[in-house]
Amino acid sequence: MDYLSNAGSSIQTEERYRLLVDAVVDYAIYMLNPDGIVVSWNSGAERLKGFTASEIIGKHFSTFYLPEDVRNGMPDHALTMARQEGRFESQGWRVCKDGRRFWAQVVVRPIRAPGGELIGYAKVTRDLSERKAAQDALMKSEEQFSLLVQAVTDYAIFMLDADGIVTNWNAGAQRIKGYEPREIIGTHFSRFYRPEDRERGIPAQALATAAAEGRFEGEGWRVRKDGSAFWANVVIDPIYGPHGQVIGFAKVTRDITEKRNTQLALEQAREALFQSQKLDAIGQLTGGVAHDFNNLLMVVLTSLELLRRRVAGDDKLLRLVENAVSAAKRGASLTQRMLAFARRQDLQPAAVDIPALVDGMKDMLERTLGATIHIEEAFEPGLRPVLVDAHQLELALLNLAVNARDAMPEGGRLRFAASEVACTLADHLAPGAFLRLSMTDSGAGMDAATLARALEPFFTTKGVGKGTGLGLAMVHGLAVQSGGKFVLESTAGVGTTATLWLPVASANSQALPAAAPMASVPTDTAPLAPMLVLAVDDDPLVLAGTASMLEDLGHSVLAASSAEEALAMARAAPHIDLVISDQVMPGMSGAHLVEALRKNNPSLPMILASGFAEQPGDLHPSTVKLSKPFDMAQLAHAISQGLRRTRAAQGQEGT
Repeated sequence: MDYLSNAGSSIQTEERYRLLVDAVVDYAIYMLNPDGIVVSWNSGAERLKGFTASEIIGKHFSTFYLPEDVRNGMPDHALTMARQEGRFESQGWRVCKDGRRFWAQVVVRPIRAPGGELIGYAKVTRDLSERKAAQDALMKSEEQFSLLVQAVTDYAIFMLDADGIVTNWNAGAQRIKGYEPREIIGTHFSRFYRPEDRERGIPAQALATAAAEGRFEGEGWRVRKDGSAFWANVVIDPIYGPHGQVIGFAKVTRDITEKRNTQLALEQAREALFQSQKLDAIGQLTGGVAHDFNNLLMVVLTSLELLRRRVAGDDKLLRLVENAVSAAKRGASLTQRMLAFARRQDLQPAAVDIPALVDGMKDMLERTLGATIHIEEAFEPGLRPVLVDAHQLELALLNLAVNARDAMPEGGRLRFAASEVACTLADHLAPGAFLRLSMTDSGAGMDAATLARALEPFFTTKGVGKGTGLGLAMVHGLAVQSGGKFVLESTAGVGTTATLWLPVASANSQALPAAAPMASVPTDTAPLAPMLVLAVDDDPLVLAGTASMLEDLGHSVLAASSAEEALAMARAAPHIDLVISDQVMPGMSGAHLVEALRKNNPSLPMILASGFAEQPGDLHPSTVKLSKPFDMAQLAHAISQGLRRTRAAQGQEGT
């Protein structure tokens, strides 16, 4: 009874297992006899492979394999491995009843009787076609991505492990950094950094930032295999593992040296343009102030000149007048520097031999600078002359030398050097040959903030009363007005180099007669016969002063406050002997007045005065140019010069 009961229970259990297996539809579960013949078939097998139980039971399981796999003995191999190893598992293509292929995962296990003899095999098959397709697609994508990354040559794209070791290397990395994959994979990425950056821990900081913030981006110098440096844009992104931990980094590096250089050049050009515009604006303002200041000084000097003649017998008053005259002349010298900066001075350009000019100044420079400063010269042989006002260039070099002396209180070295260079528009100069004249000192130098303002007029780092702040501004004005440029370079604690770029003189350049300085104007001009002089100036104080000086010289004066009034007076008094006119006046300028008067009276001597110092260049050769402020001696000298030039011009025209 117990036997029957146990047998019944066993049958019920097997039936439950059969029902359970048959209910599985996602797996093909069936059995084979020892020879591989199908002896059972569940609903999952029917769904996956398309065969009904009646169609497949009794047939060999190799029915499900591709013909080539059958020829290669794969079915028998599966059973052999299962029998010997206790399990066989593989993946591969299998065939459905309708001939469709699917990617199968197969597990085969041997079934043995209690005594150990083989009685068959249990076989489980799962359709992984979709997973296979997804894996294939992923693999293809990864392959394509790898090919894409390898094809990129403008970017260095590579990966690091969590410690910063390089794990792969694309063609762009090899091109930019110079290393082949075998040379760099397995080494730390910090080798691309400069030694000082490694000492500061910058590589580790980059990885730490990427890990903490999810991204690192920066720019800086990196080093190639050959030791050369390039400016790099770097992006580092962390790579996370399945549990969110950082398992490595993706690093992209781009060489942007050229872009950076272009950007720096653009910024320098913008800064140069801004500086030029600023200096031009200051120059216009300074020129206007200097003109007005010259008119004021003209009134002061004229009045003092007339006063001096009237107090000649009173030594105390005369001393006071002389002090006032000296101060006014210092003011006139200051306006000349202002006009030089504003590029509105009257230059006398000539072909000047620079080495000869510097040699000629050497004794004076040694006396001015003192024995503690050693002067050196380094001039290239065969330098051609430059076209510049020699007197103004000497003043400019003297100014620079004095600045250098003040920067070397304990003594030092002052080096003059010159070389010829070819310039283009890129140098902010007209194309052609230029001489680069530099003066380098070993003094204290300037910081960046001081250097940026060094050319501004009235800016000085010297103490009160020790400098006007116009020396460098004057040099700048002379260089630009001469068709060149002035460049100042300085480093704090190292020294300063001041460089003048001056145009090389053409073969037919000739020296022009230099304008005599104020102190050298002869004061013993022989008295002239009384004349009727037409004086023209829109400033009533200047006009009154000029008229008073002319009268003190023994002449009669017709005073006109405008060019139009002067023309009317000239028509009413045709016997005028000489005209002295201001250049800058509302309406008609002095130059136009001179030409209008000369049409009716070509032999009329003309003197053209200006507080700007610069004069029109196309005047008649007999016209005398006179800079304001002028004193009585200069006025008398200009009158004599005007009469002499007029007679010379008439003689030439007569011949």
